[in-house]
Amino acid sequence: MPATFVRYSIGVLPRTGLWAHADFMRLWAAQTLSAYGSRITRTALPIIAVTTLGQSDGMVGVLVALQLAPGILVGLVSGGFIDRSRKRRILVGADLVRAGVVGSLTVAWALGYLSMWHLMTVGMVVGGASALFQITDNTYLPALIGRRQLAEGNAKLESTEAIAEITGPASAGYLIAALGAPLAVVIDAASYIWSAVMLGRIRAVETIPAPRADRARIADDLRAGFRVIFTHPIVRPIVLSHMVWSIAGGFFMALYTPYCLRTLHISESMFGVVIAMGGIGSLAGALISRRLVAALGLGRTLVLASSISLAGALLIPLAGSGWLAGSMMLALAFLITHQLVSDGFSVAFVIQAVTLRQTVLPKDVLGRANAAIHVCTSGILPIAALIAGGLSELFGAHTAIWIGVLVGLAAPLLLLPLRSVREMPPAVSGEMPAAS
Repeated sequence: MPATFVRYSIGVLPRTGLWAHADFMRLWAAQTLSAYGSRITRTALPIIAVTTLGQSDGMVGVLVALQLAPGILVGLVSGGFIDRSRKRRILVGADLVRAGVVGSLTVAWALGYLSMWHLMTVGMVVGGASALFQITDNTYLPALIGRRQLAEGNAKLESTEAIAEITGPASAGYLIAALGAPLAVVIDAASYIWSAVMLGRIRAVETIPAPRADRARIADDLRAGFRVIFTHPIVRPIVLSHMVWSIAGGFFMALYTPYCLRTLHISESMFGVVIAMGGIGSLAGALISRRLVAALGLGRTLVLASSISLAGALLIPLAGSGWLAGSMMLALAFLITHQLVSDGFSVAFVIQAVTLRQTVLPKDVLGRANAAIHVCTSGILPIAALIAGGLSELFGAHTAIWIGVLVGLAAPLLLLPLRSVREMPPAVSGEMPAAS
């Protein structure tokens, strides 16, 4: 992350760097509001399942798994399509689909037809469209701004995500308490429409490969994507670490909401405040990411940031330990500290890891590589979520969370081969030209 970003984030915003890049600013504006709206729906869906529909921990795990599972299918079939298509159109289409299905929740609730089946269907469609958007977005950014500005671009986008994490869940808690979760999600639908409009205003003309006479098969695209990520000496450790990290992530996604609401008896509004603390940590992580690299080197930053982030998750099950029984303030302190520390160092890691793979992977297979990475990492999330839900039904949420946290501690070990990497390597095929 360039030094100028730190100065811009706390002072006057001069028209230099990406601040002067009109199309990036439109992309950034598109994602700013949609990131906020997405936090409302992300917070609301499990709350609807738990409070409005009275579902068990196991069904919440199923809901989380169904939100994630379509992303696997999307990753399997979309890589080559993204590489050979105009990516901005894909982004706009994904936004419009998400706006429609999220808005249907409010309509169904108003008509009295809201059900768990509807909730799961919405989760599946939004999950698939979001996976397509994420894969395409990671492929589109290097083409839009060029590889030399990737660190700055990723830092700015992650800062936006951090601010959304601060404001979204906190306000979601109060909006859900005041309006009800089914009505609050309409804000997310509006945010997707805003995103589609702003993306539609991007003026850059994309350069895409000429159509091939022999249409590539999906299997060929998959092989190309998996081959490039698992044979690359820098990308392979990152992907393997992410896969183990995703096991812990699946447990977290399935169990964190019912654990906080049912086991710890935290109110919905306070739950939103706890989640918002993660946004503050994320913003700090975006600001310190470059400083960590300057002080420790790129490889050691990846190892250290992932280690601290995953170790911080130990505070989640500790918040429900017997010796804290009856002390709501201490439990909240543990959860808030986890959000600040784990989210902060997670973002510091993600900025460098994503920039690193966008830099070193060949540009003509970047979409297929991103799709393969999505399959490898997101594919584990629904399996882990289902296992987490089952373990919670058998042994209780507290024990299940301990299992997920302890598994995640192995992820940083897979990054040790990168500890000697000092700085960002040069792009494999030189500078990727920005879209014109």
